[in-house]
Amino acid sequence: MGSSFAFPLSLWALDQPLTGKTSVGARAFCGFQAAFAETETPIHKQKQWFRETFDHLFAIANSAEAGEAGVHLISGWQIFQNIPTEEAPFWADVVLGFRKMTEVELKKFPQHVFGQAFTTLKCEGSAYLPWLEKRVKESGGQLLTRRIEDLWELHPSFDIVVNCSGLGSRELVGDLKIFPVRGQLLKVQAPWVKHFIRDGSGLTYIYPGVSNVSLGGSRQKGDWNLVPDAEISRDILSRCCALEPSLHGACDIKEKVGLRPFRAGIRLQKEFLARNGRRLPVVHHYGHGSGGFCVHWGTALEAARLLSECVQALRTSTPNSKL
Repeated sequence: MGSSFAFPLSLWALDQPLTGKTSVGARAFCGFQAAFAETETPIHKQKQWFRETFDHLFAIANSAEAGEAGVHLISGWQIFQNIPTEEAPFWADVVLGFRKMTEVELKKFPQHVFGQAFTTLKCEGSAYLPWLEKRVKESGGQLLTRRIEDLWELHPSFDIVVNCSGLGSRELVGDLKIFPVRGQLLKVQAPWVKHFIRDGSGLTYIYPGVSNVSLGGSRQKGDWNLVPDAEISRDILSRCCALEPSLHGACDIKEKVGLRPFRAGIRLQKEFLARNGRRLPVVHHYGHGSGGFCVHWGTALEAARLLSECVQALRTSTPNSKL
């Protein structure tokens, strides 16, 4: 084993997800159950990860770094055309001021019969991810760019690998359970829109940001196409204008497409690879789909715990190594 210990090494994704670093369309909204509507992850784990992430982002939003990090509080409505079966989602006591909408508020949405109002957090990916990268560098972390086709290429230069390769894990580790869910949205200039509006299905949404408003969206399973579809864009704009008619006056409309790395359950586990008498500890951390930002800090904390277990295992098996 090498004399140095490097962690965590996050592998670059072979394909960029909507919530990935290189996606200019990345945006996060904390508080929507649709992010994990089809996941096998138990509700109590989802809530734990969501609460840990919300607390982390809330602290940033109340700090002097909020502007640079792109994290801020925002209020608005989640509306339904039919009364939902559950009285409140699991995250209702995590977000701020969660309540049932009043009849007066619902008059703004005549096609909807029920709604929920609350204050949550918005995380601008285009600002937040560079801010995180800056923190890594300031803490002494090194960022290396390499094309990797086999995790063993990293041995023995690195003692432990944290695999965050998203859709790239299909080829990198042969995980065919992960697949893309194509997402298309619009970025528009509509500075008068101050509150978020989200249809209960999660497919139609209006998310005001610092410099523009995000209008969405679409979900196309197994679709790898990164070229914007004009018909989908027209449909998105039509659906959003039905909720907020003033968007007919929006300008500077830009189309964005990304691939969400969806998996029935987030892969968050450690694995010890063995080859020719050698061992390579790996912590897998991918498959968040559209819910990456909503639970990213919580799942990262769990990945860090798994990483610590790997470190301890290495220390126990090679007590004289310098980690």
